[in-house]
Amino acid sequence: MSTTTEAPAGSNLERLAARDPVFAQMVGATARHARAIPELTEREKTFLCVVADVCQASLGFAFEAHVRTGLDHGVSTADIRALLRFISYDCGYHAATAGLQRLAEFEAEHGVPQPAAEPLSEDLVTTGPGAAPSPLPPVVRAQLSELDDHFLEHFDMQSRMRSGHGPGTLSERERGFASLSIDVHYQTLEETFQAHVGRALRGGASRDDVRAALRFNSQFGVTRTWQAWKALNALFAAQD
Repeated sequence: MSTTTEAPAGSNLERLAARDPVFAQMVGATARHARAIPELTEREKTFLCVVADVCQASLGFAFEAHVRTGLDHGVSTADIRALLRFISYDCGYHAATAGLQRLAEFEAEHGVPQPAAEPLSEDLVTTGPGAAPSPLPPVVRAQLSELDDHFLEHFDMQSRMRSGHGPGTLSERERGFASLSIDVHYQTLEETFQAHVGRALRGGASRDDVRAALRFNSQFGVTRTWQAWKALNALFAAQD
């Protein structure tokens, strides 16, 4: 759970302090340390916070604080909706649905209009002969085909539905950070973690930027991040 020192009256820290002032101190100190990481943009920090909230079903004080902080830094609820759509196939539609519901409640509570969105074309939401080509790399499709044909078909469709580049679309760097963060939360630190680190690097992130994403994630659970550091360091060593 995190917040910022810039939050308005009635902020997450003040609400926490009313319940436990020492805990509020701990949260504030942790958040300030994480927010000071220079390699990540404020938009990326907001996205990583929301990913953590959804993956860990933390949709109360923390989620509201993260959305508020995002708005303060120019991250719209349309941006957060785009993030929730993107992460749904990794974190699960049930988890993303809960995040979307809470975001809609936040919009209603604070008078934020729900943004309009263009529907996906039919070839992106179907399977079979009429479907658009899969954007998955051939090496990934080959790995999936060895597991199960239906799972491959499912994966192809999930990837097609996230292949657009319209307004509000996340950059490849942002997608990489969001996806590798899900791996940290769920401890899926082998093939998918490696693929998602590669996505961030293809999107222009440096190795130090990827390390910064892990540093930021430490506030959401040091034991999980510890294991992710081992996986990341081993991956980079193998690439050298």
